[in-house]
Amino acid sequence: MTWQGRRNVRVETVPDPVIQQRTDAIVRVTSTGLGDFDLRMYERHATLAPFMKPGDVLGHEAVGIVEETGSEVTELKPGDRVVVPFHIACGHCWMCSAGLPGQCLTTHDPDHDTGAALFGHAGRYGSVPGAQAEYLRVPQAQFGPIRVPEGPPDDRFIYLSDVLPSAWQAVQYADIPPAGTVAVLGLGPLGDMACRIALQRGASHAIGVDVVPERLARARKRGVEVFDPGDYESRDELIAAIGTHTFGRGPDAVVHAVGTEAHDGLLNKLAQYQRASRPHGGRTPENGAGRLAALHLAIALVRRGGTVSLGGDYGGTADPLPLMTLAEKHVQLRAGRANIHRWSADIMSFLADDDPLGVDDFATHHLPLEQAPYAYDIVESGADGAVKVLLRP
Repeated sequence: MTWQGRRNVRVETVPDPVIQQRTDAIVRVTSTGLGDFDLRMYERHATLAPFMKPGDVLGHEAVGIVEETGSEVTELKPGDRVVVPFHIACGHCWMCSAGLPGQCLTTHDPDHDTGAALFGHAGRYGSVPGAQAEYLRVPQAQFGPIRVPEGPPDDRFIYLSDVLPSAWQAVQYADIPPAGTVAVLGLGPLGDMACRIALQRGASHAIGVDVVPERLARARKRGVEVFDPGDYESRDELIAAIGTHTFGRGPDAVVHAVGTEAHDGLLNKLAQYQRASRPHGGRTPENGAGRLAALHLAIALVRRGGTVSLGGDYGGTADPLPLMTLAEKHVQLRAGRANIHRWSADIMSFLADDDPLGVDDFATHHLPLEQAPYAYDIVESGADGAVKVLLRP
């Protein structure tokens, strides 16, 4: 699956990847996901546009079979079934040793001040060809790939590449107290899974906020109390309605799960709320307005002394943060791209036969890789109830 321009992607035949370094592995991909990171490329997000070129291979989520390994990859052998984390980390630098492989010092690009290199994410993040392909070269394979058992379908494990650890970290950072309450803004794959994890880990209430009917219905079936901002005239009305479900003081934690290039209905509604509350409509800079409107809602919604966890990805320019409100309310604010290896062992216990997180039917669509351009279109537009698509090479 190759990028050709904004909203212009194409499945092409490209040279098979080969071992380039002694720490590489070649993985035959059996399933690959389509997520918000990929939509950033599809939409040619402003912070990435200068680093992209036609022919870049997209995709960052993969499960597959090891075909070949470099001489320094001793923990894997051909035939092993693995999940490939979306970031590329060495496992031995200071950041990796501190449990922050998403900030790996070996693979990050100091010229662009980014974290670890990422699959399928342009020159800003290492120019590593992506996972929406039949074969994937995996750098730093002495640490990166996670072995998973044979037998269960790919759907059971593929979300270990991104969705599960990203949602797990968002919930962990939210610091929900025992039997506490959490509100999740955005019920795409990350937000949906964050609600499920929070409830499994002991939250008494999970509250989901979105405007897409299919997303609201999916979350409601999992025991989430859902709210559509379109049902309320103002942000204050929405906050008051949620307050009736959180003892009148607001949720203990809020997870911001609105992606950088997510379906824009929720962003538009929240931006309307924000503009209406400011003199002369307020400033809405490119690539910042919707995300900051969601962040302002999160800060307004959380109870005093609560925590806001930024699970959604940010990029582009943005209005100043409401620092006075953060200080007055004694709010903790935590953010960061998921550190997959830090959480993978904890998550494995939730991938048992009874499937408490519902990963086996989490995908709304399974399509062959040849239909990937169609998949991008329906996920970006929200057509056909598309929330999460898995592609089969």
